[in-house]
Amino acid sequence: MQGMPDFLSLNGPDNVGKTTHLRRLAGHWCGFQPLGAVHEHDPEPWARAAAEDYATWWFVKSTTVELTAMLLAGHAKRAAAREAGRTGLLDRGMPMLLAVAAATYVVKNGLTVPKALATVAGIAGSRTTPPETALLLLPSLDPERSYAITSAREGRPWTGIYPAYQKTLHAVLLHQAGHNTYTAVVDCEDRTPDDVHAEVLDRVGDHLSAPPLKDGSPR
Repeated sequence: MQGMPDFLSLNGPDNVGKTTHLRRLAGHWCGFQPLGAVHEHDPEPWARAAAEDYATWWFVKSTTVELTAMLLAGHAKRAAAREAGRTGLLDRGMPMLLAVAAATYVVKNGLTVPKALATVAGIAGSRTTPPETALLLLPSLDPERSYAITSAREGRPWTGIYPAYQKTLHAVLLHQAGHNTYTAVVDCEDRTPDDVHAEVLDRVGDHLSAPPLKDGSPR
C-alpha cells in the first residue's frame, strides 16, 4: 500500500475494542506489523511496579514524572522494534499515553484536565518520538454514556479509585478529541463491531496521504 505511515495507533478507553480491531487490521495487509502495548517492550520496570500492589504503585506511590517517563520509554522501545518498510500497529499511541498520564495526575492531584495535559506534555518535552497516524475509538461522544458503556462491558464492578480514573480518562480523551489531537475520531455508539471496523478501514484510507501526527500534538 502506497502512502502508509510508519505507525498506526488505535486509542480509546478500556473495552472499546482496540485489541480486536488491531488484530483485524493486521489481517488486511502483510505490511502491518503488530507491536502491541508499551509494557510488552519494556517489561522490567512494569514488573517491578506490579510486584506488590500495582494499583497502589500507580495511583499512590508513583510520581507523574516517573509514570510518564515509563510510558514514553516503552513507547520508544516499541517504535524501535518496527521492521523497515512496515507499518507498526500500536495499542495506544503517543496521544493516548499522554492521556493516561494526565488522567492519573487529575485523579491523584485534583488538577483540571487542561492543566494535567499541559504538565505531562511538558514532561515529554522535546524528546524525539515517532510520528504516527492516531485513530481514537470512543464508546460515545457523551462522557457519562461513554463510561457507562465500557464499565458494563468489564463484566465485574470496577472498585477503589479505578472508576474515578476511568471517568477522568474518558473526559481527557474527549478533551483531546475536541482539540484535534487525533487524526480521526470514530464514534462507536450503537454500532456493530463490523460497522466500526469498516469505518476504521475508511479512516485509515482517508488519512494515508495526510501529514501524520507528531508527539501527540494537535494539527
